[in-house]
Amino acid sequence: MLALFGIWTHVLAAPAFGALAIWQLRHWPQGGRNRHLAAAFAVTGIWALLVALLGSYSFGAGLAESGRNFAFLSFMYAIVRTADVERQRAVRIVYGVIGGVIGLQITIAGVLPQFEGVPIAYQALTSTAQMLGLIISAGALVLVHNLYGQAAPDSRWGLKLPMIALAAMWTYDLHLYTLGYLTRSTVPDLLALRGAVLMLLAPLFAIAARRDTEWRFQLSRAATFQSLSATAIFLYLMVMMSASRALEIVGGDWGRLGQISLVSAMLLAAALVLPSGRARAWLRVMLAKHFFEHRYDYREEWLRFTRTVGAAGPDAPPLGERVVKAISDIAESPGGLLLAPDENGRLVVEARFNWRDDLPSSGEDSALIAFLEKTAHVLDMDAARAAPLAAAGQSLDLPAHLAHVESAWAGIPLLHNDRLVGLVILQHPQIRRALDWEDFDLFRAAGIQAASYLAEARSQEALANAQRFDEFNRRFAFILHDIKNLVSQLSLVARNAERHADNPAFRQDMIATLQSSVKKMNDLLARLSRSTSGEGDTPRPTSLGHILSALAEAKKRVHPVEVAAQPGLVSVVDPRALEQAINHLLQNAIDASDAGTPVLLRLRAEGGEALIEVIDTGAGMSADFVRSRLFQPFASTKDGGFGVGAFEARTLVGAIGGRVDVASVEGAGTCFTIVLPLAEPSAFLPAERMRA
Repeated sequence: MLALFGIWTHVLAAPAFGALAIWQLRHWPQGGRNRHLAAAFAVTGIWALLVALLGSYSFGAGLAESGRNFAFLSFMYAIVRTADVERQRAVRIVYGVIGGVIGLQITIAGVLPQFEGVPIAYQALTSTAQMLGLIISAGALVLVHNLYGQAAPDSRWGLKLPMIALAAMWTYDLHLYTLGYLTRSTVPDLLALRGAVLMLLAPLFAIAARRDTEWRFQLSRAATFQSLSATAIFLYLMVMMSASRALEIVGGDWGRLGQISLVSAMLLAAALVLPSGRARAWLRVMLAKHFFEHRYDYREEWLRFTRTVGAAGPDAPPLGERVVKAISDIAESPGGLLLAPDENGRLVVEARFNWRDDLPSSGEDSALIAFLEKTAHVLDMDAARAAPLAAAGQSLDLPAHLAHVESAWAGIPLLHNDRLVGLVILQHPQIRRALDWEDFDLFRAAGIQAASYLAEARSQEALANAQRFDEFNRRFAFILHDIKNLVSQLSLVARNAERHADNPAFRQDMIATLQSSVKKMNDLLARLSRSTSGEGDTPRPTSLGHILSALAEAKKRVHPVEVAAQPGLVSVVDPRALEQAINHLLQNAIDASDAGTPVLLRLRAEGGEALIEVIDTGAGMSADFVRSRLFQPFASTKDGGFGVGAFEARTLVGAIGGRVDVASVEGAGTCFTIVLPLAEPSAFLPAERMRA
């Protein structure tokens, strides 16, 4: 009874799909996909008719079933080609593999009837045909998922029904062939019901054919990887099922030995490949190289880049570190550095991410900074070590302190309005490879974007500092008002003293008033920073040792200060500005030292420069504070400190042509070093004579 039902449902399905083919022929001139769909409907109708007349395992029915599968896959491939799939080899390979399996299925269908009299061969060929049908169904389902998942959003409404119909058809085939293979039977009941399934799917195809929509496809690397992964899993299952059946046929000790060997080989391969980051990196490189035209999925990389750089919250790392991580993630680099130009034309370390090698030392980088600002050139560090940098008619040797960083792979300039705001140095990925045009283009675009983030952050920081200065100025205005009141009070006391100086009661009251005024003045001074200065003198040859001796003599009244000065060192500076800068650093050193512990002022010459060192053995500062906050205004480690001393000291020293370096160890102390250009000692004597 069920067999008769199967015959009649196949008979009815044949004209239904024939009618669909004729309906689809109305759109024959409108595109290749319509012709493929019409052909698929026609072949499906022929297959249903041959199954009803000749049976499911006849050569004609098998040939028509293969033609049906091939026609529907051709229809899907015609849609995919609208996205220029020639540039994505992975999709093309999957379609090609399934097409090859269909060809093998046709061969098996051709020879199967000739072995009906040989049970063992017939059973083996039947199992093989079922396995091939299973592979075709599974692969086709993966491609259906890939096609619908990568369809443009406005195309999914038109694609939904035909994809549902194709998924249902191949899901039923997958179920049929799996049960047939596992039970080693021809599953006649499921074969008979295929006609009914076709009858149910015909209305879905009919409704879809009436929807006049443009079907567009958008390539997605993530969806393609999902499809490849699913295909690999299905192939693995097929291989295991085939191997199991083959071992079962062999039987005996050889079968058990084969099973043990197969399992052992799989476990060994998994143990070697899965834990190895290098193996996974190699696999990613090979997949990108041989399956994809482009190494990067630009949309996914850009989304990840913006998520990383834009991360916020109390647990988010600093912006500089996020920038390095975002660019490192693009190339799967294990770590990197952010170098920022300072006011002396040097590239200094501002941030790092997973950098475990020695940090590059500082050097003269003004030529490299100018080169990068003019050319926007992404540095291939390996090539730059071997030959000079060359771009836009410019040529330059890589600075030695950067060339010595052996792990450096790429240098990405961060340019904002043609100004270099940073240089990101990336380490080699686990699988070393040469940079190519894709790396250069993507790194350059990411560098521009990262530079805008850094420039905006620094602008916001400058604005915040300006706002703090504004608040400080307002506070200073309030204090000036209090000082004016005190001055008025003291002026009154001075005028009355001329008339009542001999009066004991007046003297007692005057003393009380002066004591009160002194207390208030001390309170006001405690609220002020010592950042005010008068007009600067014209730079002139100045004896550095004399300035240190005068400062030490003045401070010795409150704290011991030792001086170790190399005699005869002269520099052309504004002496008042230099004295004020040293005074700020000296006062900080005194505040950081225990009572009675001397602070050392040391003066020496080195490499044509004068080094003034202010050394204390106090609490010291953390590396993070020194790197990111020490020279920022209003940042202080002292209770009640305004945090402008170090900031103003560096500003004053910079204005006279020097720089301030600092070395500090928590719990051991701090050494501030003022570096100034040396002048000839003879230049000091004429200047002193003129002043005399």
